[in-house]
Amino acid sequence: MTNLSFRAGVGYNRRRRSMPCYRKAKPMTDAATDATAAELPTSPETLLAHMDGLGVGYVRHDHPPLFTVDDSKALRGDLPGGHCKNLFLRDRKGAMWLVVCLEDRQIDLKALGELLGGVRLSFGSADRLMRVLGVLPGAVSPFALINDTEAAVEVILDKAMLEHRPLNYHPLVNTTTIAVSPEDLVRFLEAGGHTPRVLDLDPASGA
Repeated sequence: MTNLSFRAGVGYNRRRRSMPCYRKAKPMTDAATDATAAELPTSPETLLAHMDGLGVGYVRHDHPPLFTVDDSKALRGDLPGGHCKNLFLRDRKGAMWLVVCLEDRQIDLKALGELLGGVRLSFGSADRLMRVLGVLPGAVSPFALINDTEAAVEVILDKAMLEHRPLNYHPLVNTTTIAVSPEDLVRFLEAGGHTPRVLDLDPASGA
């Protein structure tokens, strides 16, 4: 298990039913959401059922489609916690990484490559993204790793991100956000065979 020294999960319990609800969410029945979800190897509802089975607590918020960080800031409303972005990266040999960090981090891929051991990084294509993580651009999140059954993607978590509570990510579609505790994020990842590396990303972002 990844050793993370977090304070007790205030406001979070292992069971979804005992968690506070910051906003009443509508069911995921929007026609556009259904059309997108139908194209995915794993549906959002299947993901959430899997999380329930793991005892991962979450709060769900539905909203208009969010394609960029700017969209998220403008349309997500007053959601508490850390807001994040996800970089799906590869090198020339085909090794892959998912870097999960705070939304305002400006990552220098060259510097990040040095931090990861001297690799040359580029963004994975949309085709590779769908093939490996089973999501469309704009909906990338650590929860997409449910589709990486061979654990081919290495997960990098921003150390500074893990200081926020809760953490907000899309559950495979960009019309919904779910909020989880840092501990439950790691629990989800490890249950799928992905032991994350927690890194200080300041050297890769000029911070």
